[in-house]
Amino acid sequence: MTKVSLEGQVAVVTGAARGVGELLARKLSARGAKVALVGLEPDALKQVSDRLHGESGFWYADVTDHEAMAQVAAEVKERFGKVDIVVANAGVANGGPFVESDPVAWRRVIEVNLIGSAVTARAFLPVLMESRGYLLQIASLAAITPAPMMTAYCASKSGVEAYAHSLRAEVGHKGVRVGVGYLSWTDTDMVRGADQDEVMRELRQRLPWPSSKTYPLGPAVDRIVAGIERRSSHVYAQWWLRGMQGVRGYLPGIIGAVGQREMRRFEPRLKGVGTGLVGAGGAADEQRHQGVSP
Repeated sequence: MTKVSLEGQVAVVTGAARGVGELLARKLSARGAKVALVGLEPDALKQVSDRLHGESGFWYADVTDHEAMAQVAAEVKERFGKVDIVVANAGVANGGPFVESDPVAWRRVIEVNLIGSAVTARAFLPVLMESRGYLLQIASLAAITPAPMMTAYCASKSGVEAYAHSLRAEVGHKGVRVGVGYLSWTDTDMVRGADQDEVMRELRQRLPWPSSKTYPLGPAVDRIVAGIERRSSHVYAQWWLRGMQGVRGYLPGIIGAVGQREMRRFEPRLKGVGTGLVGAGGAADEQRHQGVSP
């Protein structure tokens, strides 16, 4: 695909207070884009906005709240005059055995990652149609391959992948391109938060190479930016993820067989695995729903 210059483009990034969203906002801004940051941590969002190279703004909003996101879309258009790019990046995660999982946290992962992505698209698609713009849905390696102890996260990321592929077919004739971004374990607060649990960390380290590694954030986001510049249908933050697409049909059977062996090994230690949302982003989401001011 031919590259599209980001100079003067207006980009919206959800989950922009930290991690992938923060660095993506910085790199888009450095290439001349005007950036609208959306998230649940207004102080952190302001700090990110203040450090950007060009014009920017930030909005405190829960991506699962349709009225709030529709208001954000209206305000972003009023502020910048248009929207060319939307990156649905906001996400949370939890882990642990499904039977013993916290049902509230499990449901919240689905709500933020899947429903929140759809709410984001619903709010911004009208303005993306006006600009013939680009929507990038951030998914994960978890959309390609299942993993034990990650039922909510895998379900949510498989869901957003299928939803985004369906949406691409719906809106392509209106000039809107839709992409799906895939990341493996990348050095973010979410991954570091998950690694604080000893069992979850050891389980991940026992995955086959290269899926057992934690990858640096910078090169992953560089690949995402390149995908945005090309309005790519598929964006791979780590080079080897593209190859996973060709073998994904075999993975559920393999994981099902190998996973049983690993779960037997860890069974005596599973009682102590945390079941809440992980990382600083998960803490911010839990604080909002407990009525704690950001």
